[in-house]
Amino acid sequence: MLKLTSVDLKKVGTETLIIPVCEDKTIHDNPAISLLIDKALQLKEFTGKKDDEVIFYDLEEVKAKRVILTGLGKLEKIDPEALRAFAGRAVKKCMKINLPEALLAVPCGENIKIDIASMLEAMMEGAFLGNHVFNKYKKEKKLKPLKKIDLLVKPDMVKKYGVLATRVETVCAGTILAREWVSTPSNDKKPEQFTKSIADLAKKEKLKVSVLNEKELKQKKFGAMLAVGAGSQSKPRLVVLEYSPKGAKKTIALVGKGVTFDSGGINLKPTGSLEDMKIDMSGAAAVAATLITIAKLKLKVKVVGVMPIVENMPSGSACRPGDIVKSYDGKTVEIGNTDAEGRLILIDALSYCIKKYKPHTIIDIATLTGACVIALGEKIAGVLSFDDELVKTIELSGKKTHERCWSLPMPDDYKELLKSDLADIKNISSSRWGGAITAALFLSEFVGDARWAHIDIAGPASIKKEHEYCGAGGTGFGVRLFCDLLEKL
Repeated sequence: MLKLTSVDLKKVGTETLIIPVCEDKTIHDNPAISLLIDKALQLKEFTGKKDDEVIFYDLEEVKAKRVILTGLGKLEKIDPEALRAFAGRAVKKCMKINLPEALLAVPCGENIKIDIASMLEAMMEGAFLGNHVFNKYKKEKKLKPLKKIDLLVKPDMVKKYGVLATRVETVCAGTILAREWVSTPSNDKKPEQFTKSIADLAKKEKLKVSVLNEKELKQKKFGAMLAVGAGSQSKPRLVVLEYSPKGAKKTIALVGKGVTFDSGGINLKPTGSLEDMKIDMSGAAAVAATLITIAKLKLKVKVVGVMPIVENMPSGSACRPGDIVKSYDGKTVEIGNTDAEGRLILIDALSYCIKKYKPHTIIDIATLTGACVIALGEKIAGVLSFDDELVKTIELSGKKTHERCWSLPMPDDYKELLKSDLADIKNISSSRWGGAITAALFLSEFVGDARWAHIDIAGPASIKKEHEYCGAGGTGFGVRLFCDLLEKL
């Protein structure tokens, strides 16, 4: 679908040509495009300011049915994310007017200080991700994705960066896979259904797939995870995916929270907090989609993905506040609140993963705490670890992909807040404050000396209103971040 192309606009026709325009500097050195920009800037209503737009039809200057010029604002504000957003917005506009294809002009010239690879990657990501519609539950499918998206570049760039288009398509397809899992309603992704979907797609990519069912989880003493799933008729599963390329010298492990619906359990969530709880498996979706994606990319590092998948429901068999359960690693946990369930399934998954695979690095990702959303808002994930170097690497990948992560502290004295009079540890803090930190500190008690980081994606895992390159629903946050991070690690 994505392709780099170099054509003479005066000779080769296109349905729609879309040109980004800078407010204060020229960012194109293609004479035909410069001519069109000059034509647009003669109009009083178009200055190149952010979100300015003008459309020309059937111009003599180029062979295009329509030319759309879009303002990016001042040059100093143009970065890869601005170009990613431009491309997504351009594709979404074409979708809304039912166009089958688009040709996006890539900025080029001495005024652009972004390296060409970063620029192309960002624009291709925005275009591919913006071309996604989740409409499987709609009878009338009004929006249709474009069949063809080309990026107009100089002739020498077509061959040089052609392989980049393939990589971007692969990674963004993984992001969309995660998005669709997250957006799928809980009645269609109960633990057994979600597990089967992951396993079926993973096997197609020749990943090793292991699934522990409820009986096996009991045999192996996954006490904390079983407690969370006890109230649901749909029984828990632990899914493990292994990607093992020849010659890989180290193992990286990813652990993703997979609560397919979180009612809160006996501590039932109130109206207003329940409705979006189908997204509580976003961490597992990101991990599964990442493993499937890196198998296609053929990365040179061994990666293990571990996903505890449960449904947290209230019933006569559900665990209760005050219950004490024994975790996989042997520590006992007093359940202070059944709605602090994500950390319970994660500790068993983390302990199991570390014991069995002894990874060089282990990272968990979870929609874990509302406290993290209060701290960082809905667009930034929190990252917590005792390893500053690992945190910095995660933050750098977050910056590159615009899946932003911000470090939160892990103060040792906050562990006091998790003390239990009756068990080794309590699953909630005795204070209402600093919930994202105490949740991470709870997890840290079960990773031993492992090189570990926790990413809390409670904010950015989904959005209620579409933005430039993502529709309302799951965002697939974490897949592009992990693919970049794994290459760094």
